[in-house]
Amino acid sequence: MATEVMKRLINVDEYYKMAEVGILKPGDRVELINGEIYEMSPIGNKHYSAVNKASNFLKEVLLKSVIVSVQNPIRINEGNEPEPDICLLKPRSDFYVNQFPGPNDALLIIEVADSSLQFDREVKSVTYALAGIPVYWIINLKENVLEVYSDPGKGRYQSSSFKNIDSKVSLPIIDLEIPVSEIMI
Repeated sequence: MATEVMKRLINVDEYYKMAEVGILKPGDRVELINGEIYEMSPIGNKHYSAVNKASNFLKEVLLKSVIVSVQNPIRINEGNEPEPDICLLKPRSDFYVNQFPGPNDALLIIEVADSSLQFDREVKSVTYALAGIPVYWIINLKENVLEVYSDPGKGRYQSSSFKNIDSKVSLPIIDLEIPVSEIMI
């Protein structure tokens, strides 16, 4: 009789326990996706620059209408706590001091992708769509385009478009179109 090998997934509490006991070190760049621990790609110059340019522009344009969270966790469920490059959150006076934001708090998630492009398209997009995150952008450094995903349903985003650097994109929070060049490098 053949025995199937089962994968042992972990939850958020176990993930944090691993950090408490030193299995995960403070400098480890990891995130929990679908119950598995993934190492995040190293941050290169282009990635660093893209995150800073986009987040600074969004902070300037949106003022205090949202919280612009940069490379911080969002607790989607017990098996998912990704750390998106940028997340626009519903404003709260306590700035989520007592708990990480959840999927109902996220208005837009942005990932900057170079070496992580396939993972961001195939794994994270499904994770975010299943969580009901309304809009997901990928700043695609490989192809120099902004990938826009919206209308989550049936385990994926129902609508997608690619915006080049000369086009405009609608911000989901306010009725405003912004030049893609303001968030791309």
